[in-house]
Amino acid sequence: MAPVIKGQSFTARGVAAGLLIGTVICAANVYFGLQTGWVSIMSMPASLMGFGLFRLLRKHIELPFSPVENVLVQSVACGMAIMPLGCGFVGVIPAMNYLLKPEEMGPIQLSTWQMIIWSLGLCYFGVVFAVPLRTQVIIREKLKFPSGFSTAVLISVLHADGDHATKKQLDAASDGNFASLVPDDDDIDVDQPAETVGDEIEPPNNPTSNQEWAQNLKLLVLCFAISGICTVLTYFFPVLRDLPVFGAVAAQSWLWTFNPSLAYVGQGIIMGTETTMHMLLGAVVGWAVLSPLAKSQGWAPGPVGDFEKGSQGWIIWISLAIMLVDAVISLAYIAMKPLLTRTTLPNTQSRIVELYHRFTGQTMATSEHGYEPVDTDDNDGSLNGVVMDVSDAAGEDAPRAQRIGPATVGIGLATSIGVCIIATHYVFGDLVPLYATIIAVLMALLLSIMGVRALGETDLNPVSGISKLAQLFFAFVIPQSNKSSVLINLIAGAISEAGALQAGDLMQDLKTGHLLGASPKAQFYGQLIGATCGSVLSAFIYQLYTTIYEIPGNLFKVPTAYVWIFTARLVTGKGLPPMAKEWAIGSAVLFACITIARAMSTGHRWRKFLPGGIAVAVGMYNVPSFTLARAVGGIAAYVWTQRLKNSTTPLIILASGFILGEGFLSIVNLFMTGFGVPHF
Repeated sequence: MAPVIKGQSFTARGVAAGLLIGTVICAANVYFGLQTGWVSIMSMPASLMGFGLFRLLRKHIELPFSPVENVLVQSVACGMAIMPLGCGFVGVIPAMNYLLKPEEMGPIQLSTWQMIIWSLGLCYFGVVFAVPLRTQVIIREKLKFPSGFSTAVLISVLHADGDHATKKQLDAASDGNFASLVPDDDDIDVDQPAETVGDEIEPPNNPTSNQEWAQNLKLLVLCFAISGICTVLTYFFPVLRDLPVFGAVAAQSWLWTFNPSLAYVGQGIIMGTETTMHMLLGAVVGWAVLSPLAKSQGWAPGPVGDFEKGSQGWIIWISLAIMLVDAVISLAYIAMKPLLTRTTLPNTQSRIVELYHRFTGQTMATSEHGYEPVDTDDNDGSLNGVVMDVSDAAGEDAPRAQRIGPATVGIGLATSIGVCIIATHYVFGDLVPLYATIIAVLMALLLSIMGVRALGETDLNPVSGISKLAQLFFAFVIPQSNKSSVLINLIAGAISEAGALQAGDLMQDLKTGHLLGASPKAQFYGQLIGATCGSVLSAFIYQLYTTIYEIPGNLFKVPTAYVWIFTARLVTGKGLPPMAKEWAIGSAVLFACITIARAMSTGHRWRKFLPGGIAVAVGMYNVPSFTLARAVGGIAAYVWTQRLKNSTTPLIILASGFILGEGFLSIVNLFMTGFGVPHF
């Protein structure tokens, strides 16, 4: 029997707290998305803030704040957090509003009401489609979903008053069983003075836990305040955003400046050392090698920062080639991996055993993260000709009353797809054929499977590559003679990205809830509420920023919008700058080899020295100031965790405070700009 979880899984106060926290994260994601294209679901910060909020209010509430209620809070908050990217407000919509040429049926200016309709059309089908995928990847295959796993451990520690999770709990959680991070009654021994965890001795009731939590909360508030104050200062002193640390010539001529944004440093901490170093490599190659080369050879004669005639526009074609080849090879590997694994079994007996394990819901393969295979003694399958439903096995899934029924999934999926098609037709009318929208939705569902599997195994959701793959596919579906071919390409890619992003990132939340024994039904409705509110809020915030600020401009460069529009033009046969084709092909061949090597070297230490295509491409198409501060964060994370051997918890709190402080207090700058407050 699965442990009985105390606390209600769905509460009005939990939804309210999730909406409050989600509003802050959503606003921050619109801000950073328009600046750099980077957004974060921030599930761990959402859990921290949810716990902190109820901790502060504990004297005014009757029922205690339980772990499963915290899961609801972060489900609602994360449902809101991904909407700026999922609904296209950081890429596709700016591309249509500002970059689409008249001969491409643009630019298209959408009203706030049209953006809300479009957002609501995109925000549901990925959430609904995550439900049947959950049964396969979480219950049967028990994929790790590292961020979801880490968030579950964090919530478990927070609600255990600072105690460490026991080795038994962590082992059970690695096996992926339902409520495995919740202690059984026989795990609690009030007479036991202490418990050994690794090399440390921790008392069952840690007397310093309240003090530790108070310190963590103070750190979060302090970092939020410092980052927010620095953000307000940048309004009065804009030079703080572009410090010429490499000299005036490098800054003015080649855009080599440093933005000392604490939020960027925090983002680098969360991204990790490996990703930020690969981004730094892309920045060096793109802006210190290719940009001067293109300028000197006359391939990009315009100003360096010009996307049309300058080297920034020339570089972006190279980064697009790298992203496309990385996406195609990575997704092909994920799709073919089960077949390759099956065909490499040594003999027929192994194939029979493998099929038996698949029918009984178990897996024989060891995860690429090095976790042990699922213990076969946990299941009660047999070879009597009856295939047991693994979801009924003890400890495998939530009670039936807490699951989402197949009728709900079927009706919800059909309704959400219909809403997407109707909303697209309402907003864009005859510019987008009905068959194109239907194909885009069906393709989104297919690509969502690959995205979810990639996220479960590697903790990276390749939505950028998935959207580019969809754009490439639609280049063959829509004839180039169609005047709306570029617009259709943008919309098809946006729909595909929305489905993969929602199904993938929200699966992290479902993994967290699964390990903590939360109700999947409560999470599902919490995610729907968060997605609805996040899509509407994103539209209003986007409209607010675009009304006050110049876009594209010095503050909001919308680099992702350029990536979208350039990809659409590339795959629909538009002309490339001089020599861009040759360099793009060469880069694609090089990174095809590197991506294959990375896919085949999982688990090897030297894999981290093979640059990831997406990270390198991001470092290329963004200006150096975007990457340098994040590289500082990645290096800081390495020193703190690897060299100094410190806990990651303070680092996560520090990074979260930095990101949320700048993202939220940027609204103050927005209003000062709107009211014309003078600055230096």
